Amino acid sequence: VQLQASGGGFVQAGGSLRLSCAVSGRTVSRDTMGWFRQAPGKEREFVAAIGYSGHNTRYADSVKGRFTISRDNAENTMYLQMDSLKPDDTAVYYCALDRVKLRLIPFTPDYWGRGTQVTVSS
Repeated sequence: VQLQASGGGFVQAGGSLRLSCAVSGRTVSRDTMGWFRQAPGKEREFVAAIGYSGHNTRYADSVKGRFTISRDNAENTMYLQMDSLKPDDTAVYYCALDRVKLRLIPFTPDYWGRGTQVTVSS
């Protein structure tokens, strides 16, 4: 199973980015998926998760109202729309997959992608 995150980049504060996570080697329609991030010198932290159908979601308080997680099971892909970005959002973003259909709390990944860098300037 491989998870490939993409869509990171450099953006000014207040801007937007859309991350994608394409999965190969497994059909994700029965999996919970989500995003973590890790900033320099900090521990990896949970960002958002989405249940197998896309109807159930969970967000970290720090991104609630600014980030939107979604998925397209037909394309085996997950997305993270990030709006109103802040310098504190600067981090490497990792996508992840939990083989349990609906386990948002806690979101406990079995597979991880490599990560994509997001840099937000002030």
